[in-house]
Amino acid sequence: MSQAAAHRFDVKKRRAARMAAAQTLYELDMVGGDVDPVLRTYLDKRWSVIALEDEDGDEVGEAELLEPDQTFLIDVVRGVTARKPEIDDMLDKALGEKWDLGRLEVLMRSILRAGAYELLARSDVPAKVVINEYMDVANAFFTEGEPKMVNGVLDRLAHILRDGAMD
Repeated sequence: MSQAAAHRFDVKKRRAARMAAAQTLYELDMVGGDVDPVLRTYLDKRWSVIALEDEDGDEVGEAELLEPDQTFLIDVVRGVTARKPEIDDMLDKALGEKWDLGRLEVLMRSILRAGAYELLARSDVPAKVVINEYMDVANAFFTEGEPKMVNGVLDRLAHILRDGAMD
């Protein structure tokens, strides 16, 4: 595999990790529990190959799911969990007076927390990349204005946490 192809593969694995992080954080928010068993279940059960079915429900093959970058996924989920009060405080301020983090839909809150964590703790990832990636995660689940909200909130945080540098 060429260096460029390897980089694209790594980018896709990180993208899958962000999607998985949002879903794992959602589950933790909904049912509670310790982070490591939820992560282990997620990694063991959710990334197996599944059967593809046609319109009649007949099996027509197998879908290959791209396994997420496990190290990155674990870092984001554990990082959000460990720094949740700090992250939630930042998000409440970035949301402004019109919105309250506790009243947001649980998945939206999970997406914002993961993005805020990356902006706070993962200076190796450019702010623009973080914002665009989590907008894509929001687009996968929402069809209204939620991706724009993700953009606005994470952009505000990026300007604060990264001293205005949007690299």
